[in-house]
Amino acid sequence: MALSVQTLLERNRLFRGLSAATIQQIGGLAVRRVYADGAIVFSQGDPGDALYGVVTGQVRISASTREGREMFLNIMEPGDTFGEIALLDGQSRTATATATSSCELMIIPRAQFLALLQREPALAIHLLQLLCQRIRWTSGWVEDSALLTVPTRLVRRLLSLANLHGRPVPKGVQLAISQEELGRFLGLSRQAVNQYLQEWRTRGWVDVGRGKVTILDEAALQGLAAGKSE
Repeated sequence: MALSVQTLLERNRLFRGLSAATIQQIGGLAVRRVYADGAIVFSQGDPGDALYGVVTGQVRISASTREGREMFLNIMEPGDTFGEIALLDGQSRTATATATSSCELMIIPRAQFLALLQREPALAIHLLQLLCQRIRWTSGWVEDSALLTVPTRLVRRLLSLANLHGRPVPKGVQLAISQEELGRFLGLSRQAVNQYLQEWRTRGWVDVGRGKVTILDEAALQGLAAGKSE
Protein backbone atom coordinates (compact mmCIF):
# COMPACT_ATOMS: atom_id res chain seq x y z
CA MET A 1 0.00 0.00 0.00
CA ALA A 2 1.34 3.45 -0.94
CA LEU A 3 2.47 5.71 1.85
CA SER A 4 0.64 8.96 2.41
CA VAL A 5 2.73 12.14 2.23
CA GLN A 6 2.04 12.73 5.92
CA THR A 7 3.27 9.26 6.88
CA LEU A 8 6.35 9.54 4.66
CA LEU A 9 7.35 12.83 6.28
CA GLU A 10 6.71 11.57 9.82
CA ARG A 11 8.79 8.41 9.34
CA ASN A 12 11.75 10.02 7.61
CA ARG A 13 14.67 11.17 9.73
CA LEU A 14 14.86 14.41 7.77
CA PHE A 15 11.66 15.56 9.47
CA ARG A 16 11.32 13.12 12.38
CA GLY A 17 10.74 14.90 15.70
CA LEU A 18 9.09 17.97 14.22
CA SER A 19 5.69 19.05 15.48
CA ALA A 20 2.57 17.72 13.79
CA ALA A 21 1.71 21.25 12.69
CA THR A 22 5.08 21.71 10.96
CA ILE A 23 4.82 18.30 9.27
CA GLN A 24 1.37 19.26 8.00
CA GLN A 25 2.72 22.52 6.55
CA ILE A 26 5.53 20.68 4.75
CA GLY A 27 3.08 18.11 3.41
CA GLY A 28 0.93 20.89 2.05
CA LEU A 29 3.78 21.87 -0.29
CA ALA A 30 4.13 18.42 -1.83
CA VAL A 31 3.03 17.21 -5.25
CA ARG A 32 3.11 13.59 -6.40
CA ARG A 33 4.45 12.23 -9.69
CA VAL A 34 4.79 8.76 -11.22
CA TYR A 35 8.02 7.63 -12.95
CA ALA A 36 8.43 4.56 -15.15
CA ASP A 37 11.12 1.95 -14.59
CA GLY A 38 14.43 3.37 -15.90
CA ALA A 39 13.26 6.99 -15.94
CA ILE A 40 15.74 9.67 -14.90
CA VAL A 41 14.31 11.68 -12.00
CA PHE A 42 17.16 14.18 -12.26
CA SER A 43 20.71 14.12 -13.61
CA GLN A 44 24.03 15.11 -12.11
CA GLY A 45 24.48 18.81 -12.89
CA ASP A 46 20.76 19.62 -13.10
CA PRO A 47 19.49 22.62 -11.10
CA GLY A 48 18.63 21.74 -7.50
CA ASP A 49 15.03 22.83 -7.25
CA ALA A 50 13.19 20.22 -5.14
CA LEU A 51 13.27 17.56 -2.45
CA TYR A 52 12.05 14.08 -3.39
CA GLY A 53 10.54 11.31 -1.29
CA VAL A 54 9.78 7.74 -2.35
CA VAL A 55 6.10 6.81 -1.94
CA THR A 56 6.32 3.52 -3.88
CA GLY A 57 9.07 1.79 -5.86
CA GLN A 58 12.81 2.27 -5.73
CA VAL A 59 15.33 4.91 -6.89
CA ARG A 60 19.08 4.49 -7.36
CA ILE A 61 21.43 7.41 -6.63
CA SER A 62 24.68 7.43 -8.63
CA ALA A 63 27.47 9.77 -9.70
CA SER A 64 29.81 9.80 -12.69
CA THR A 65 33.43 10.88 -13.00
CA ARG A 66 34.73 13.08 -15.82
CA GLU A 67 35.95 9.90 -17.51
CA GLY A 68 32.39 8.57 -17.53
CA ARG A 69 32.84 5.99 -14.77
CA GLU A 70 29.66 5.51 -12.75
CA MET A 71 29.56 4.88 -8.99
CA PHE A 72 26.41 3.89 -7.11
CA LEU A 73 25.88 5.89 -3.93
CA ASN A 74 22.60 4.71 -2.46
CA ILE A 75 19.29 2.95 -3.01
CA MET A 76 16.16 4.83 -1.94
CA GLU A 77 13.01 2.92 -0.97
CA PRO A 78 9.53 3.91 0.30
CA GLY A 79 9.91 6.32 3.20
CA ASP A 80 13.32 7.65 2.05
CA THR A 81 13.94 11.22 0.88
CA PHE A 82 16.75 12.52 -1.33
CA GLY A 83 17.92 15.78 -2.86
CA GLU A 84 17.93 17.73 0.41
CA ILE A 85 21.35 19.37 -0.16
CA ALA A 86 20.27 20.97 -3.44
CA LEU A 87 16.94 21.86 -1.84
CA LEU A 88 18.76 24.07 0.67
CA ASP A 89 21.64 25.56 -1.34
CA GLY A 90 20.06 25.69 -4.81
CA GLN A 91 23.26 24.48 -6.46
CA SER A 92 23.42 21.84 -9.18
CA ARG A 93 22.73 18.20 -8.40
CA THR A 94 25.78 16.23 -7.27
CA ALA A 95 24.30 12.90 -8.38
CA THR A 96 21.81 11.26 -10.73
CA ALA A 97 18.56 9.69 -9.52
CA THR A 98 17.13 6.84 -11.61
CA ALA A 99 13.92 4.90 -11.04
CA THR A 100 14.80 1.19 -10.87
CA SER A 101 11.14 0.20 -10.86
CA SER A 102 7.86 1.96 -11.55
CA CYS A 103 7.59 4.41 -8.68
CA GLU A 104 5.63 7.31 -7.26
CA LEU A 105 7.55 10.20 -5.74
CA MET A 106 6.62 13.08 -3.48
CA ILE A 107 8.16 16.37 -4.63
CA ILE A 108 8.57 19.49 -2.49
CA PRO A 109 9.62 22.57 -4.55
CA ARG A 110 12.56 24.58 -3.21
CA ALA A 111 10.99 28.05 -3.44
CA GLN A 112 7.98 27.12 -1.32
CA PHE A 113 10.13 25.21 1.16
CA LEU A 114 12.49 28.16 1.71
CA ALA A 115 9.51 30.40 2.38
CA LEU A 116 8.38 27.94 5.04
CA LEU A 117 11.88 27.88 6.58
CA GLN A 118 11.71 31.64 7.08
CA ARG A 119 8.47 31.22 9.00
CA GLU A 120 9.57 28.17 11.04
CA PRO A 121 12.93 28.64 12.88
CA ALA A 122 12.57 25.24 14.58
CA LEU A 123 12.57 23.59 11.15
CA ALA A 124 15.75 25.47 10.16
CA ILE A 125 17.57 24.35 13.34
CA HIS A 126 16.40 20.77 12.82
CA LEU A 127 17.82 20.71 9.29
CA LEU A 128 21.14 22.21 10.41
CA GLN A 129 21.56 19.36 12.89
CA LEU A 130 20.76 16.81 10.21
CA LEU A 131 23.26 18.31 7.77
CA CYS A 132 25.96 18.15 10.46
CA GLN A 133 25.23 14.43 10.82
CA ARG A 134 25.55 13.98 7.06
CA ILE A 135 28.91 15.78 7.09
CA ARG A 136 30.18 13.45 9.80
CA TRP A 137 28.99 10.43 7.79
CA THR A 138 30.70 11.71 4.64
CA SER A 139 33.92 12.36 6.54
CA GLY A 140 33.87 8.81 7.86
CA TRP A 141 33.25 7.43 4.36
CA VAL A 142 36.24 9.37 2.97
CA GLU A 143 38.44 8.10 5.78
CA ASP A 144 37.31 4.53 5.10
CA SER A 145 38.14 4.90 1.40
CA ALA A 146 41.63 6.18 2.20
CA LEU A 147 42.59 3.97 5.13
CA LEU A 148 40.75 0.64 4.88
CA THR A 149 41.70 -2.35 2.75
CA VAL A 150 39.54 -3.32 -0.21
CA PRO A 151 37.95 -6.39 1.44
CA THR A 152 37.11 -4.38 4.56
CA ARG A 153 35.47 -1.65 2.50
CA LEU A 154 33.58 -4.24 0.48
CA VAL A 155 32.28 -6.19 3.48
CA ARG A 156 31.20 -3.00 5.27
CA ARG A 157 29.21 -1.86 2.24
CA LEU A 158 27.72 -5.33 1.80
CA LEU A 159 26.58 -5.44 5.44
CA SER A 160 25.21 -1.90 5.25
CA LEU A 161 23.18 -2.62 2.11
CA ALA A 162 21.91 -5.91 3.55
CA ASN A 163 20.81 -4.14 6.71
CA LEU A 164 18.91 -1.51 4.71
CA HIS A 165 17.59 -3.54 1.79
CA GLY A 166 18.09 -7.24 2.53
CA ARG A 167 15.29 -9.73 3.15
CA PRO A 168 15.38 -12.70 5.53
CA VAL A 169 15.63 -16.14 3.91
CA PRO A 170 16.02 -19.55 5.59
CA LYS A 171 19.82 -19.49 5.25
CA GLY A 172 20.40 -15.86 6.23
CA VAL A 173 19.78 -12.45 4.66
CA GLN A 174 19.54 -12.04 0.89
CA LEU A 175 20.40 -8.86 -0.98
CA ALA A 176 19.18 -8.41 -4.57
CA ILE A 177 22.26 -6.88 -6.18
CA SER A 178 24.68 -7.87 -8.92
CA GLN A 179 28.43 -7.98 -8.43
CA GLU A 180 28.82 -5.16 -10.94
CA GLU A 181 26.35 -3.00 -9.00
CA LEU A 182 28.09 -3.79 -5.71
CA GLY A 183 31.41 -2.78 -7.27
CA ARG A 184 29.95 0.53 -8.41
CA PHE A 185 29.20 1.45 -4.82
CA LEU A 186 32.94 1.33 -4.13
CA GLY A 187 34.58 2.14 -7.46
CA LEU A 188 35.70 -1.48 -7.87
CA SER A 189 35.60 -3.75 -10.91
CA ARG A 190 33.26 -6.73 -11.04
CA GLN A 191 36.31 -8.98 -11.12
CA ALA A 192 37.63 -7.56 -7.84
CA VAL A 193 34.25 -7.99 -6.15
CA ASN A 194 33.94 -11.54 -7.47
CA GLN A 195 37.41 -12.44 -6.14
CA TYR A 196 36.45 -11.63 -2.54
CA LEU A 197 32.90 -12.97 -2.73
CA GLN A 198 34.16 -16.31 -4.00
CA GLU A 199 36.71 -16.44 -1.19
CA TRP A 200 33.99 -15.73 1.38
CA ARG A 201 31.75 -18.28 -0.33
CA THR A 202 34.44 -20.94 0.12
CA ARG A 203 34.59 -20.09 3.82
CA GLY A 204 30.81 -20.44 4.10
CA TRP A 205 30.22 -16.77 4.89
CA VAL A 206 28.11 -15.92 1.82
CA ASP A 207 26.30 -17.53 -1.05
CA VAL A 208 26.43 -15.94 -4.49
CA GLY A 209 23.82 -16.24 -7.23
CA ARG A 210 22.83 -14.34 -10.36
CA GLY A 211 21.92 -10.83 -9.22
CA LYS A 212 21.95 -11.70 -5.51
CA VAL A 213 24.23 -12.20 -2.52
CA THR A 214 23.11 -14.07 0.59
CA ILE A 215 24.83 -13.48 3.92
CA LEU A 216 25.18 -16.83 5.71
CA ASP A 217 27.55 -15.96 8.57
CA GLU A 218 27.03 -12.35 9.60
CA ALA A 219 29.27 -12.69 12.66
CA ALA A 220 32.25 -13.68 10.49
CA LEU A 221 31.64 -10.77 8.14
CA GLN A 222 31.28 -8.38 11.08
CA GLY A 223 34.66 -9.59 12.31
CA LEU A 224 36.20 -8.81 8.93
CA ALA A 225 34.50 -5.41 8.90
CA ALA A 226 36.07 -4.68 12.31
CA GLY A 227 39.49 -5.62 10.97
CA LYS A 228 39.80 -8.82 13.02
CA SER A 229 40.60 -11.01 10.02
CA GLU A 230 41.49 -10.75 6.36
